[in-house]
Amino acid sequence: MASVRTEGEALGLATIGRGEARSWENNPTLLRLVSVILFAGIWQIAGMIPVSFAFPTFFETVTALVSMIADGSLPKAYLSTLQPLLLGVILSAFLGVGIGTLCGLWRPGEWLMIPIFIVLQAAPVAAFIPMVTFIYGIGMTAKTLAVMILALPVIVLNTYKAVRNVNVSLIAMCKSFLGTRWQIVSKIILPDASPVIFAGLRLGVAAGFVGVVLAELLITPTGIGDLITYHRSRANYAEMYATIASIIALSTLTLVALQWVESRVFRPEKRGA
Repeated sequence: MASVRTEGEALGLATIGRGEARSWENNPTLLRLVSVILFAGIWQIAGMIPVSFAFPTFFETVTALVSMIADGSLPKAYLSTLQPLLLGVILSAFLGVGIGTLCGLWRPGEWLMIPIFIVLQAAPVAAFIPMVTFIYGIGMTAKTLAVMILALPVIVLNTYKAVRNVNVSLIAMCKSFLGTRWQIVSKIILPDASPVIFAGLRLGVAAGFVGVVLAELLITPTGIGDLITYHRSRANYAEMYATIASIIALSTLTLVALQWVESRVFRPEKRGA
């Protein structure tokens, strides 16, 4: 009897242990926090060794970030950077969804335009920026176009694929109820394709961040690009890394927020994930 009781207790303890392990594995917030702490610890150790004279510690970088926020240089830089970023992303969203939908619904449009966007997505974008500068100068137009060159192909291609792969049975059902072409597009195709379209918009925003930083580094030294260039030239490496870390953190938070919206609005089956 004692052995049976012991086996039962062992089984119970094993079940509890497995449950605790599962609760740990199924807690993404905790795992992400551990990941950030681990990354910060590795960064701090690498800076203390140091791996390079130009590589500051994590605490030096955080101190520099707080200092730049306090003196207003970082917020001022973001005011300049966010203008072409927001304008380029908004224009890319409207044009990308429109062109992608047209290419998905109209076969000649697919043959004429999709190869262009495939080439743009595969091409080294930095090579286009001097050409944009030569044509449009170094103002807001050039920086907005740099954002669009990166963001637009991603949005167009994702929208095109989403529209082309809509459930055909839903289209057939709408036709059987004598639905018009506009009703098929507005009530069947776009709602069914909206999760993939929104995912494309999210990827386009990520590409837009890359585009605006490239534009400010290669076209005109303003905003975040100007801060990076200035602190690099002055050998203020903690400030340089802090600026780079800030744009990475902002883009990450933006993508996390868009992913949350996507899971809540467009992918209700993933709400518990």
